[in-house]
Amino acid sequence: MDEPAALADRFEAQRGRLRGIAYRMLGSLHEADDAVQETWLRLSRTAAHAPGRHDPARDRPEPVENLPAWLTTVVSRVCLDMLRTRGSRREDFVGGRVPDHIAAADAHTPEEEALLIEAVGRALLVVLATLGPAERVAFVLHDSFAVPFDRIAAIVERSPAAAKKLASRARSKVRGTPALPQADPAGHRRAVEAFLAAARGGDLGALLSVLAPDVVRRADPAALPPGTAAEIHGADAVARETVLLARNARHAAVLLLDGAPGIVVAPRGRLLLALTVTVRAGRITSYEVVSAPSRLRGLTLAVLPD
Repeated sequence: MDEPAALADRFEAQRGRLRGIAYRMLGSLHEADDAVQETWLRLSRTAAHAPGRHDPARDRPEPVENLPAWLTTVVSRVCLDMLRTRGSRREDFVGGRVPDHIAAADAHTPEEEALLIEAVGRALLVVLATLGPAERVAFVLHDSFAVPFDRIAAIVERSPAAAKKLASRARSKVRGTPALPQADPAGHRRAVEAFLAAARGGDLGALLSVLAPDVVRRADPAALPPGTAAEIHGADAVARETVLLARNARHAAVLLLDGAPGIVVAPRGRLLLALTVTVRAGRITSYEVVSAPSRLRGLTLAVLPD
């Protein structure tokens, strides 16, 4: 085993990769940093054991001489435990607003989190949050970091064949199933992407060009500022409201909602709102803003194909 200073240097060389793994698994930079720190503590405890002393099997899945593989295994197990605990306490959430304790915890590194979200993809983070803990771990390790299934199997405590099935099932959920064939699926996607781009830029003219003249916007009341109508009609009214609420667009991404292109608003990768969109002849004829947690949970989310 390395001397403490040398071991710390070797760990620091792996920190960025470990953080990337943990962030994809947990969807929170604060929790990812906690998982990486716990991995360092476990490594430190393992290093403190003299050769020949007993180390718990859970903390020594592989010889520490293969440090990157050992660290990957340990941080993955830490994340899996955190995901399971989160699920049992029902701390995962959709809808409403980002809770204060999460906002406060993550607020100290907004630039870092923005870079991680850009690297991972906001839409993928939202969809990953719909997976079960073992599915999420298997998918992230195999599809993002090329970890072989025999090692994943040891982490999720399944056979290699079962671990492969977990990743496959997760992949199917992430990719989703398109809705029934549309007259112009590519046009639907272009209209949704154009709407989001115009909303981000506060471009009233571009919004008017993608909205049908008689467009209807419906919304759950909780998604709207006090006093705002739950339903408004007409391109001018909808476009002007969209410009006023453009701040939400910077947290938005296009993905599949129940098999059709739509938009999610997800600050820090946490699902807050979903916009289900109807498009005809290349223009948006209606959209609905969904914010009620029960309705958000009922949506089937998937990333758009490249």
